[in-house]
Amino acid sequence: MEHFLASLCLLGSFLHAFAQCTAPASDFQLEGDYLIGGLFDIHQTSVPAYHDKPEAIDCSSQPFILSQYRRFLLMRFSVEEINNSTNLLPNVSLGYEIFDHCSDTQNFPDILNLISINGLIQPWGEQHKNLSKVSKVISVVGPFRSSQALTVAPLFMVDLIPMVSYGSSSSAFSKKVEFPSFLRTVHPNKEVIEVIVSIATHFNWRWVAFLYSDDDFGIDGRDLFVKMIQDTEICLAYTNSLNYYTNYSQLFKQIEAQKIHIIIVVAHELTAEVVIESAIQLNVTDKVWIAGDTWSLNKRLPKEKGIQNIGTVLGVSQTAVTIPGFDDFIYSVKSQNHCENAEEQMFRNQACNCSSLSAEDIVAVDPSFSFAVYSAVYAIAHALHNTLQCGAGRCNGNITVYPHMVLAELKKSNFTLLNRRTEFNENGDPRYGSISIVFWNHRGDAEEVGFYKFYPWVNFFINTTKIQWYTKGEVPTSLCSPECPVGHAKKQNGIHKCCFNCEICRNGTYINSTEDPYRCIHCKETEWSTEGSTSCKLRVVEYIPFTDSGAVLIMVGAWALVGLTLATSILLAINYNTPVVRSAGGPMCFLILGCLCLSSISVFFHFDKPTLSFCILRFLPFLSFYTVCLACFVVRSFQIVCIFKVAAKFPKLHNWWMKYHLQWLVITVAFLIQALLLVISYSLSPPVPHNETIWYPDKIILGCDVNLLAYSGSVVLLLSLCFLCFIFSYMGKDLPKNYNEAKAITFCLLLLILTWIIFATVYMLYRGKYIQTLNALAVLSSLYSFLLWYFLPKCYIMIFQPHKNTKQYFQGLIQDYTKTISQ
Repeated sequence: MEHFLASLCLLGSFLHAFAQCTAPASDFQLEGDYLIGGLFDIHQTSVPAYHDKPEAIDCSSQPFILSQYRRFLLMRFSVEEINNSTNLLPNVSLGYEIFDHCSDTQNFPDILNLISINGLIQPWGEQHKNLSKVSKVISVVGPFRSSQALTVAPLFMVDLIPMVSYGSSSSAFSKKVEFPSFLRTVHPNKEVIEVIVSIATHFNWRWVAFLYSDDDFGIDGRDLFVKMIQDTEICLAYTNSLNYYTNYSQLFKQIEAQKIHIIIVVAHELTAEVVIESAIQLNVTDKVWIAGDTWSLNKRLPKEKGIQNIGTVLGVSQTAVTIPGFDDFIYSVKSQNHCENAEEQMFRNQACNCSSLSAEDIVAVDPSFSFAVYSAVYAIAHALHNTLQCGAGRCNGNITVYPHMVLAELKKSNFTLLNRRTEFNENGDPRYGSISIVFWNHRGDAEEVGFYKFYPWVNFFINTTKIQWYTKGEVPTSLCSPECPVGHAKKQNGIHKCCFNCEICRNGTYINSTEDPYRCIHCKETEWSTEGSTSCKLRVVEYIPFTDSGAVLIMVGAWALVGLTLATSILLAINYNTPVVRSAGGPMCFLILGCLCLSSISVFFHFDKPTLSFCILRFLPFLSFYTVCLACFVVRSFQIVCIFKVAAKFPKLHNWWMKYHLQWLVITVAFLIQALLLVISYSLSPPVPHNETIWYPDKIILGCDVNLLAYSGSVVLLLSLCFLCFIFSYMGKDLPKNYNEAKAITFCLLLLILTWIIFATVYMLYRGKYIQTLNALAVLSSLYSFLLWYFLPKCYIMIFQPHKNTKQYFQGLIQDYTKTISQ
């Protein structure tokens, strides 16, 4: 396309030649009522040429392409077959004007000839007023190569002259805004590359090289390939364009250095031949070659000496269809032996120099794109048939046919040709046919081993048993990194996703290689997994039900505590005025016993499934009422010390304490402070049900989530009361035996502290379901420590040693203590 404007400078040099181009050359021209243009690169420029002045190209001096000559003959055969038909275009003859289109940029004289009228190009000033101003051709078949079509197509698009290409597969032609009158009977690059990607995916080939011809066709193929493999496991390890200056030795060294075993070659026939011949000469071995549709049916290369050394050759091809009568036509043409030479042609590039060719050579050549040529001619004929309103053995000769009218009918094409439906989609691409998958067998033939059908739905099949791999049986592999073991995720190493390291998925994660092989997925909170898992398992939900034997024993112990406190309260009430009860605290004993009973409520809420209310009542009663208990013992231990040690030294302080009953004030203040702290804590961060999933990967431990920071004030208050109680009780360790409640309190506190140290240690090491049982046991032990070691000895004296529960006995102990102090 970029050469189009530059090439127009040749126009002036060629206009004079147009007027002389009236005498037809038999092989390239045929008179008829309506002419079809033909562009076939029978010869092809192989070396880039640069000129410092306008110069027309002589295609007959360029390398000859036999397969293109075969397609050129097929167009001639198709036109003659239509002319001999009584059903298609009856009483109407088709003619053709064919040119050897060997260059992308230097064949403009041929194109200008086709769009001229009587040797002149009509301006747009006035639309066709008479038949003499109708375009010379109603349509054009060709050209074959995308670069050729991109260069010349704009000239035909201006007047909407239909171009029906049999080989131009670039994606650009699907853009109808730019190429409104372009159609093709060959599958576009998009579909061909789709098949190549499907083959690589089918055989799990992930590390590939892509070689492409350095033109619009190859570049388009490469871009499509890169786009299509983005969401696949395939990586483009190496890519390079191919042209006259390519250094194949360096190219294959780079491929070998990257350990690439799959080489895709999307290039024209001559370029591909150079690639394969270079591979043979450079002793490139153990590769799988995937040939594009332009050279996969090549007849010469499969029989080349040393071809089997390069590896296995697969390919994709436009489906080969046998054209009935075509071989006979070839023999007929060659028997006439009137192929003109350059001197006989009346217009440049209408000579084939083919007199030395035999019919057998032509019949045996690559048959690819034969049906594409055949159906292109027939599509134009059917469109003209409908434009002329042909039917009942005749056509309407009064209709003036313009190219755009033929184009309109071409777009509506829907006919059967050789049992194949022919029609075009909205982009002018064929909506029929399939692509064959071939294998170059050891006999030197391209054997069909599979197919890829696009219409009416996608159907992909490869018979791998027919493929003889160079590995002698197993499908070759091409990987940058070997597959990871089960349970491992891929960690990309470098720019290519196919190059990776393998990392095992840790506990609590799994790998789903189908969904995302590069990421370990975390299990849900209700699931778990071991290291290197490919799925998650449901966690076992654990908690302590009310029916658990441990829970039953602890709850029985709690009820026993309640019973013992009631019994102790009754016994103390009966002996209320005795010295033992008075020394134990008198009315304060009943407050302590009542708070012990209320604290035991917490024990029952450590079991069964935790709820919000369960979590609140698991801690609230114990923290509230146990604070009162500790405050009572702080006051009681202080009073004991005060009576025996402070009263004598500080009588006023003792009198003031006794007069205003400050012990009750201390207890009330401690309770109110704790209540306020608990209200604040429960408002900011109440304990809520919590699923413990960290400690045990395969279990869910139901419990309560307690914010220790939020409850730190309450805990500090309890610890402070314990510390004060311990200080005061320790100060009274040498008091009289019956007045030595301080020793009992000290022992109870030691049991209390030891209980919670043991629980805290276990809690740091164990978070299983039985931690709730241990928590309840610690609470119960805290309650029993005061009940058994403070109140039980006094109950024992009241029941079994009543003689020690007298004023005389206590006064004697006090007198003995006083004597000891004085000494």
